[in-house]
Amino acid sequence: MSTHANHPYHLVNPSPWPLTGAIGALVTAAGLVKWFHQYSSSLLLMGGMITLLTMIQWWRDITREGTYQGLHTMPVNYGLRWGMILFIISEVFFFLSFFWAFFHSSLSPAIELGSSWPPAGIQPFNPLQIPLLNTAILLASGVTVTWAHHSLMESNYSQAAQSLFFTIILGIYFTILQAYEYIEAPFTIADAVYGSTFFMATGFHGLHVLIGTTFLLICFMRHLMAHFSPNHHFGFEAAAWYWHFVDVVWLFLYISIYWWGS
Repeated sequence: MSTHANHPYHLVNPSPWPLTGAIGALVTAAGLVKWFHQYSSSLLLMGGMITLLTMIQWWRDITREGTYQGLHTMPVNYGLRWGMILFIISEVFFFLSFFWAFFHSSLSPAIELGSSWPPAGIQPFNPLQIPLLNTAILLASGVTVTWAHHSLMESNYSQAAQSLFFTIILGIYFTILQAYEYIEAPFTIADAVYGSTFFMATGFHGLHVLIGTTFLLICFMRHLMAHFSPNHHFGFEAAAWYWHFVDVVWLFLYISIYWWGS
């Protein structure tokens, strides 16, 4: 299909990646079930590999569209912005369900929980140790990603690269600390509703940090290849929006679950 048209809108070319992405998600979900019940990770690894290959090739195609083929015109860019905004709004409601479950149980703990919160027998984390350090790390990463964005808008490409690199390192550091926290946790996801809400909320936030770090890593690689300019960098801008969303969700998690909930 030709990339030239008499209108500014982008009619996407036929692509196999939505189909392979759906297959990868299905195989990954089935692999998780198999891993949980049969302790076999072969299907999970296969699903992860399919999803990873789909991501790489889909990102490659979109990078070509926006950077080399000139298909991301202003109307298309406007649509991409609204798409990202609506996606983040859907993510807000996703986490809202976890906060709803947490406050439903914590504000009026049932007799099965010992009529207390945290439930009887649960030893919560000290909010002034690793959770506070992780809060400082994410707040610092919010500063560095904003520094990268402003540097890019001012055509200071070296500072944009440096600050984006620092953001990625902070995201990886956060993930390592959260993994250590999970390993040392004195309770599990099976320990009453406290364990369920804690690991679901913080676990999905950790997954979002991994996704956001990957998002920023791709932007860093694209920046090194000179794909971004002061007026054409929505891929990075979307990553920055997503990262700020992750920061704000963590602040609510820290205040409600780690500090108030303990």
